Amino acid sequence: MIAKLGSPLGSPSLAATTAQFRNRIPMQFRRVLPVYIAAVCLIIFVFNLNLFHSGIHQTPFRSPVSPPSAPPARTQFPRKIWQTWKVNPLKFEERDHKTAETWLAKNPDYRYEVLTDDNDMRYVEWHFGPEGFNRPDIVNFYRDVKAAIVKADLLRYLIMYAEGGLYADIDVEDLKPLSKFIPDRYDEKDIDMVIGVEIDEPDWAHHRILGPKSRSFCQWTFMCKPQLPVMMRLIEQIMTWLNGVAKEQNVPLADVKLDFDQIISGTGPSAFTEAILAEMNLNKEDPRQKIDWDLFHDMSESKLVSRVLVLTVEAFAAGQGHSDSGNHEARAALVRHHYHASNWPSRHPRYSHPAYGEVEKCNWNDECVKKWDKDVEEFEKLSEAEQQKIIEEKQREKQEAEEKRKAEEEQKKQEEEKRRKEKEEEEKRKKEEEEANRRKKEEEEAAAQKKKEQEAEERDKKGQGPEQRKEKPDDEGDKQKKSGWLHFS
Repeated sequence: MIAKLGSPLGSPSLAATTAQFRNRIPMQFRRVLPVYIAAVCLIIFVFNLNLFHSGIHQTPFRSPVSPPSAPPARTQFPRKIWQTWKVNPLKFEERDHKTAETWLAKNPDYRYEVLTDDNDMRYVEWHFGPEGFNRPDIVNFYRDVKAAIVKADLLRYLIMYAEGGLYADIDVEDLKPLSKFIPDRYDEKDIDMVIGVEIDEPDWAHHRILGPKSRSFCQWTFMCKPQLPVMMRLIEQIMTWLNGVAKEQNVPLADVKLDFDQIISGTGPSAFTEAILAEMNLNKEDPRQKIDWDLFHDMSESKLVSRVLVLTVEAFAAGQGHSDSGNHEARAALVRHHYHASNWPSRHPRYSHPAYGEVEKCNWNDECVKKWDKDVEEFEKLSEAEQQKIIEEKQREKQEAEEKRKAEEEQKKQEEEKRRKEKEEEEKRKKEEEEANRRKKEEEEAAAQKKKEQEAEERDKKGQGPEQRKEKPDDEGDKQKKSGWLHFS
């Protein structure tokens, strides 16, 4: 075998090198070398054969984190619109039907699908079960969570990871076709996500209540290409966080109690924003660059950062009354959020000061927030008795205000009822007048017809009926013809 290495088939340099190498090897080793080579070849053959058979009879190992195989890179966003709600579209209320219809009307070439409380679990099992991404931890987590808003937030991220497309809350109205969601100056193949600014109030970044909510991207409407790492990291981040909360509260996932701020920071816009900023920094082209909210503050036009297209606040969050969000008539406005499905805070209340209530009611108005802060600061300096006195006073004011509001609503209701009755009476009076006029007109027409008939009868009695009047000219004409008096010109 060694002699063949130096055969004429090999290169001269290789043969020379082999001969030199052979001369340096002891005779005893050269004698057993072919045996060693044969043994190694046999081992390699058996090993490959075992691998071949195991590949046939066993399921390949799948990473618990990654999908079974990397998806092919997409140049376009999937042409699909997703919404989630309690019931299917056939059972939508009129308001939900109207908003849903806008997506179909403006995007007739897109698929449209609604996941409901009846089929969401099947969807998660299908895509994240053993025959999908093989993530039983995600399937079990989604099954165990009972808080509706947590499931709603989580489901949108699962959908966007599994299939991508556009997600919109059920109370979001489409104002423009999806073809307008990416400005013409961008190439769709260079973009993995399309998001918009929701809250841009960084002046309150260090506020103890408003701070975490002062800068965020909107997650009631956004676009994704499928299987983006940022979506999976966000899903896993939510799972880690909520399992930690359950451990702290020493309860199962189904029994975890969460307030408004925990929802916002744990699964809502704040969690969404933090995940995207982290992904931007992970994929940034310039390692020296720091990507934070300063890059998106007071944006006058969209920006493409680390394959994420960030639209201005007007795009998805116009008409908020803060963050310089403009209005829905603006050219940049793409959707209108009606908020009629946003009742989850009633089950996860905001922080409310015992005397001064919720600072969120200020809706980011500077003077209002500053006054709330000052009142709370002064309150904390008082003795417990003085604090209780203020609380009772504020509660009394609140009760009086509530009674006044109810009285005004009752008065308004009574006025509306009075106007309704007046309107009904006016309509009834008009109908009665119209009916009286109609009858009067019919009576006048009947009287006129009767008078006409009476006159005709009287003429008939006097011999001047229609037949006599018709015969007379004929008779006269005949006489003229007979006498030759009738001439034609």
